[in-house]
Amino acid sequence: MDIMDIDFPNLGIYLKNVPKSFSVFGFEIALYGVIIGIGVLLGILIAAQVAKKTGQDPDLYWDFAIYAVIFSIIGARIYYVVFAWDQYKDNLLSVFNIRQGGLAIYGGVIAAFITLFVYAKIKKQNALRMADTGVVGLILGQAIGRWGNFTNREVFGEYTDNLLAMRLPAAAVRSSDISESIAAHITEGVNYIQVHPTFLYESLWNLFILILLLLYWKHKRFEGEIALLYLGGYGLGRAWIEGIRTDQLFIPHTTVPVSLVLAIVLFVGAVIGDVVIRLRLKNEKQIMEK
Repeated sequence: MDIMDIDFPNLGIYLKNVPKSFSVFGFEIALYGVIIGIGVLLGILIAAQVAKKTGQDPDLYWDFAIYAVIFSIIGARIYYVVFAWDQYKDNLLSVFNIRQGGLAIYGGVIAAFITLFVYAKIKKQNALRMADTGVVGLILGQAIGRWGNFTNREVFGEYTDNLLAMRLPAAAVRSSDISESIAAHITEGVNYIQVHPTFLYESLWNLFILILLLLYWKHKRFEGEIALLYLGGYGLGRAWIEGIRTDQLFIPHTTVPVSLVLAIVLFVGAVIGDVVIRLRLKNEKQIMEK
């Protein structure tokens, strides 16, 4: 394989010269950033559309998005740097270079929720209603943004020969992402690795969650339930995907993937939260009917 090629052998798809960036007037623009930008824009558009259909002011979400994007990028970078500190401790200026990736989505999600609750308080809005609306845009943005990992040749899993198996030139990926299992399948004369395209798995899972959120909207029982469904649904899929990724971030001084733990906590917490609130609403209804 040439160094810029990507192959899906079991699907019969061979992509030649997939670029990581392009040049405009001599300035190099990373596709990673462009794809994330597209995801953000489409995410805001769908959130504003949902707001309009549910009787809210769409401009509220366009205004919120300005702050959410800024603080989410900061949060995503902080999360990644904290749990990958060894990569940056000897060159602190590299902390500010995000052109080659290094954004952890959970850090962005945490920052986005904090920003939303602060924004809602300042604007005297219902934070839970805004969260329900906002997560629809968030999950779409995540689904699209994962393709930035594709052009960066990152966020892949262990060796596989399943239908969606992906081949990448070994020289095109970070050596730290090539696990022992992957390396064991690099035979003599082969210059590529064959792996799980976990970026694709997560993108497809996120689209499934998006459809689920939109279909369930008219059945929601309380403000914040759509946000809980997002947190639980995303956590469920991420828990499995995180288990096969090779670029995991670990809790310091352990071999426990921090995002795996967070995914499980969010899934369990969302399920418990939904059940508890539903039971409380049921009890309140019974009391009122007596």
